[in-house]
Amino acid sequence: MKKLLLDELPQNYPLEGYRRKQVLEWVFKRGVLSFEEMSNLPKEMRAQLEAEYTLEPFIKSESFHSRDDSTKYLLTLHGGMQMEAVYMPYLDRKTICISTMVGCPAGCKFCATGSMGFGRNLSVGEIVGQILFVARAEKIAPQEIRNLVFMGMGEPLLNYENSMNASRIMLSEEALNMSSRRVTLSTVGLARGIRRMALEDVNVKLAISLHAPDEDTRRALIPTAAANNIDDIMDAALEYQAVTGRRITFEYSMLSGVNDNLWQADLLADRLERLISHVNLIPMNPWEGSGFQESTESVLQAFYDHLEGRGIPVSVRRSRGRDAGAACGQLALKRPLENALV
Repeated sequence: MKKLLLDELPQNYPLEGYRRKQVLEWVFKRGVLSFEEMSNLPKEMRAQLEAEYTLEPFIKSESFHSRDDSTKYLLTLHGGMQMEAVYMPYLDRKTICISTMVGCPAGCKFCATGSMGFGRNLSVGEIVGQILFVARAEKIAPQEIRNLVFMGMGEPLLNYENSMNASRIMLSEEALNMSSRRVTLSTVGLARGIRRMALEDVNVKLAISLHAPDEDTRRALIPTAAANNIDDIMDAALEYQAVTGRRITFEYSMLSGVNDNLWQADLLADRLERLISHVNLIPMNPWEGSGFQESTESVLQAFYDHLEGRGIPVSVRRSRGRDAGAACGQLALKRPLENALV
């Protein structure tokens, strides 16, 4: 079986010098899929690369388009497992939400991906390859995608080395040349991984999916939360911030009657007093069998006002691609719900 060329980056790339730069330009600037297209390489070199490597991590794809112009891509990996990536165009930027795993071991009760269980980690090439695939599908150059979020399937800090090495490729001037300020890694809150990430040379933005400020509610929502209590997560966030100087985003899915009480808004504000942070309140996105309902607009507004009144920077993040099954918490290798609301 051929090796995936993107898995060899950045440490073990098979070419050196200007030949290496030529291949990188073909892959990351022009987005080619075959070595034969690399016309400035010697024919023998192209044949050797073709014999040993492939540029394509995916053997099949299917797309689901949203009324808001977002697109969910269902991608089949070599070996038959599947995962998803989401493309979200805005007036001033092009954003992609990528996955780091097939499924997810965190098991968040309100998340469709968590209901799948864990399949396997994605390789470096399979993570980066999502950007290249989407660029080709959308008929744009790979470097036109300037915003990226690790918010698809999986927990990036449980696929740590591959997530970090993929980030290095994204940030490298030789590859996708993204700004670290436009790459966000979202974690369910693994304190050890957050502390480790603070010491990396990859200074991307950090988002922590907290979803509840009290231990009882959080453990009911996130079965694996017992291994990372909220106090430890907050201490790790403080250490990360002391090292990086970066503001931290806290993601909070609003679930009716579960985590949207005003006493929880107060406790959340207490938790964040020592941090430079921003809270994203995310209306829960529907999926079949979830057992949860999104908070009403009036409750959401009251929660928002309470945080703002306590001096906590807060916004409401309306997920893109909701009608295509592409929104936050909906990725589960399923077709969109019929008649879903945007």
